[in-house]
Amino acid sequence: MNTVSLLNTSIHNIGLQELLAKLSKYGGFVVTPNVDHVVRLQQDVELLNAYQQADYRVCDSKILEYALKLLGTPVREKISGSDLFPAFYEYNRHNEDVKIFLLGGQTGIPEQAMDNINAKVGRNIVVEAHSPSFGFEKDEQECRAIIEKINASGATVLAIGVGTPKQEKWIVKYRHLLTNVKVFLAIGATIDFEAGNKSRSPKWISEAGLEWLYRLAAEPRRLWKRYLVDSLPFFGLVLQHKLQMLSADTADTAVPKTTFGVQKII
Repeated sequence: MNTVSLLNTSIHNIGLQELLAKLSKYGGFVVTPNVDHVVRLQQDVELLNAYQQADYRVCDSKILEYALKLLGTPVREKISGSDLFPAFYEYNRHNEDVKIFLLGGQTGIPEQAMDNINAKVGRNIVVEAHSPSFGFEKDEQECRAIIEKINASGATVLAIGVGTPKQEKWIVKYRHLLTNVKVFLAIGATIDFEAGNKSRSPKWISEAGLEWLYRLAAEPRRLWKRYLVDSLPFFGLVLQHKLQMLSADTADTAVPKTTFGVQKII
């Protein structure tokens, strides 16, 4: 499968329909990098390790898509977690082998999302939902109880939305204990969207690369630091990457071509 490089990670250059077919047939672990994730990856070694173990790293952000185009390595399309998840359950509407467990959201939210999804699909494709406590990832006893609950449900798909980097790290740490699960989806705020607890931006805003602004306006106290402070280094990193590429291209044209370290005479 083709990938494109971005700083210290890579993005899979895959379309949504191809991804849905592969996930539904073979399973896999999906992460959805956006600007915030890429910045975190420069410092968080554990998150980087989780990313390296993912089977699919798909472009979640229009800004990321623009950056990759600037670097000369465009991706086929943006696939955000909040688009991928509903596409996945619709794609598997009649696939009885697909049984989803929702993990994430505040009390009552994942259960509401479960009811909404099952009503749309017309069967109980979501078999169970659970709202973990705040800081659950640091409580081994609670994590083990969640694992038992997932296994007992018979779920073959885990959709976890507890925020990055917690969701990716949790999957990597515990997926070997989830005996029936074949598909692991790290989907952030998607459970809130499915529950109707939060609204997604209109499609035209998302396609213009302004979904971050829509979400900032909706949750300024929670998101201002992420979007207005923490994500700013991304643009400098991309610019630095582009300048290094240009510098390398210039060096390649200035130095005679060599083969195995020996100057090639033309």
